Amino acid sequence: MSKLSEALKALVNAPFARPGTTPAPRHIASIYRDIAHQAEAKKVERPTWLAMATAATMTMNSPNSLTELHGVASAEKPVAEATKSAELMREVGLKCMGFNGVPRTINCLNAFRAALPPSVANNLTTRSTRTPSDSNIEEAKNRGHALWASIYRPFETKLVEKLAHAHPDLPVHIINSEYGLLFADPPREAAPGQRVGRIATSVAAVACLRAQTGVGPQVTSHLFGLRKALDDGTWKDDVQNEEGARWLSSDDGGVWMLESVDRIVEAIGKGQGSTFAPKRAKI
Repeated sequence: MSKLSEALKALVNAPFARPGTTPAPRHIASIYRDIAHQAEAKKVERPTWLAMATAATMTMNSPNSLTELHGVASAEKPVAEATKSAELMREVGLKCMGFNGVPRTINCLNAFRAALPPSVANNLTTRSTRTPSDSNIEEAKNRGHALWASIYRPFETKLVEKLAHAHPDLPVHIINSEYGLLFADPPREAAPGQRVGRIATSVAAVACLRAQTGVGPQVTSHLFGLRKALDDGTWKDDVQNEEGARWLSSDDGGVWMLESVDRIVEAIGKGQGSTFAPKRAKI
């Protein structure tokens, strides 16, 4: 196989293209701690605010910041609790793939696991829970359709029709693959430690999309989707308590989520904003 020319390699790695992951800013841990304190004051449980911060950080492509976030979430906690936090962050990171794409998820999750203390990394789950088979594929499709309906009702059917008008396979892939196999949690009995929950899934979606920028309609949709989890009762199996869930779904809770994500984006992006739209240097 021929080699890439020096000119081509230089262009791939041009600074304006941000070819590598984003370093963690010095003060990112203090921002995470402040967000955690604000969340706890409003009865927002650790898994929920951790899902939000993880999703925003994954979107910003900063695995070193993920390590700092895990340190904040597991500070002074026993190994079992630190492992639970790492498992949750991995599951949220996996779901981020549906919003941010495969490459960021691969890079961030690989680097995140490598940076974990051996006592935590060695206890992480190693069994896949989403492998499709003849016996479970219909159940996964049903979970996808149920989650889709929970988030988008009463417009779930009209939205499918609109997506199909853009491309006939668009709703097929989104509902069956994204919602069924990715966004919806695996069955509880198959993956007791690998569930994010309905509330935290919507919170993660809002965080990813806000940090990504350019997708305001989708941010709005998932803010409403969070509220609908309270309306239809799908939140009840979550770790999140009702008081915190209802506050998150309120206007004040929505403002807090968006402003918290903005703080993370500002800190990691160092004033340049989202990493999805790098500015090319003038030449």
